[in-house]
Amino acid sequence: IIQDMTKIMKEQFIEKFKVINKSFGEVFVELFEGGKAELKLLDQENVLESGIEIEVQPPGKKLQNMNLLSGGEKAFTAIALLFAILKINPAPFCVLDEIEAALDEVNVYKFADYLKNFAKNKIQFLVITHRKGTMEIADTVYGITMKENGISKLLSMKLS
Repeated sequence: IIQDMTKIMKEQFIEKFKVINKSFGEVFVELFEGGKAELKLLDQENVLESGIEIEVQPPGKKLQNMNLLSGGEKAFTAIALLFAILKINPAPFCVLDEIEAALDEVNVYKFADYLKNFAKNKIQFLVITHRKGTMEIADTVYGITMKENGISKLLSMKLS
């Protein structure tokens, strides 16, 4: 029974891995406006315990391991992977806590536009951020103010 279960798990893992890899490549190209990205299993013989390597090629750069990217490129690549998985297996509600903090201003706006379009897939996003570009696409903005020491007040503003 365990051998049969292991065989089924391997088959399902390989199948989903291929789907996620394809989706990751597509989302990466959309976010970076070019380039390419791929997930690779480090041990093809033992897929259930294998590590996964992320190889990316942002536009205008050579193909490299994700560890060689800048902090902003790493964050944007991780965002691409997150959205690739959400694209395949959408959740009704998703909390993103300063996910775009390491991005430069141009990429914050790319992220915000992608998020706004992605939210049309009936996924509700709660985004915790301090970045202007992300706040600009929000339907509702909430904030906390402390007019008097120790007394917090919640503010909300509906934008749409």
